[in-house]
Amino acid sequence: MDTILFLAQTEEDGTLGKPALEALGAAVELNQALSGTLVAALYGAKVQPAADAIANCGASRFLAVAGEDFASARYATDAAACEALLRAAQATLVITAATSRSSRVMAGVTHRVGGCVDTHVSAIAADSGSVTLTRWFYRQRIEASLTRTQRPWVLLLDPGAHAAWQGQGASGPITPELITVPVTESMKRTAVRGTITPPADQQTIRPDAKLLFVAGAGWTKKQKDGQTHVPEAEALIVDFLHKSKASLGSSKSLVELTGENQSALRFMSHLNQVGQTGATPRHPKGLSTCCHGEEPHTVGWRFIGERRAINLDPNCGWARGKADVLYVADAFEVMSKVNALLGS
Repeated sequence: MDTILFLAQTEEDGTLGKPALEALGAAVELNQALSGTLVAALYGAKVQPAADAIANCGASRFLAVAGEDFASARYATDAAACEALLRAAQATLVITAATSRSSRVMAGVTHRVGGCVDTHVSAIAADSGSVTLTRWFYRQRIEASLTRTQRPWVLLLDPGAHAAWQGQGASGPITPELITVPVTESMKRTAVRGTITPPADQQTIRPDAKLLFVAGAGWTKKQKDGQTHVPEAEALIVDFLHKSKASLGSSKSLVELTGENQSALRFMSHLNQVGQTGATPRHPKGLSTCCHGEEPHTVGWRFIGERRAINLDPNCGWARGKADVLYVADAFEVMSKVNALLGS
């Protein structure tokens, strides 16, 4: 019988983030399919709120490593906590969210316990007692199914790939089994002094937004009057993002304009890039503007539910089956009208 370990770090307030709840949902489903034993393991400064929230997930044991030494993301302490939890649970399968914090340490932890690890997992299934994972290779162009016999097997589930667990919390507090992890001074050489983030209204990358708005290089090119209108383009896009709360994406050609000393949108960076060498977001809807819709870019739209595009070229890539709706129109005029409607 397999022992399935759900492993997660807690947030600053002691709760679990959405990626962790998605990993829990996958662990619960896998446990039901295998008729195994589910163990929940948490680490962070505070773990009690998270333990209470997932008390009814079906776990037979709740393990925890808690304390201020485990509050911040730090390889030495995070790896020590995860290793201790894996050994205490004696798990054969480990499921955790592929956050930046866990992805940094899980390969090393798996090596310490003599297991194997797979990252960027998009689905986990069980058939006749055999566990199979699905993951993408080559920027989501190749889908592969893998199974392994080596145990423990650690799986890092990509955020957004599974529905979050939505069970009820405990009617009363539960008491996790606290695992003691010695922390030496040498393990605390790395210290987090603070976090700097832009104000919410200046944040352009919003993974939970319902709409992805992608800007292409056409915004910076000469328009029908023979002139460029980059300041006007910036104003239109920022106004739309502010009113719609959409997430901003970009084509590769647009984000590279800055390095070529050409006029570019000041708020755009490589972090906004969508496509083969960029991100693969998972928004319910997407709107592309001033972008030709070539294959290296549209491969990043694989998980977008409803796709629409605005382009003056009726024969662009979006018109060749890559968009549900193509508006053959001037993006400046269309977005001006859309902003006016959103503001009314």
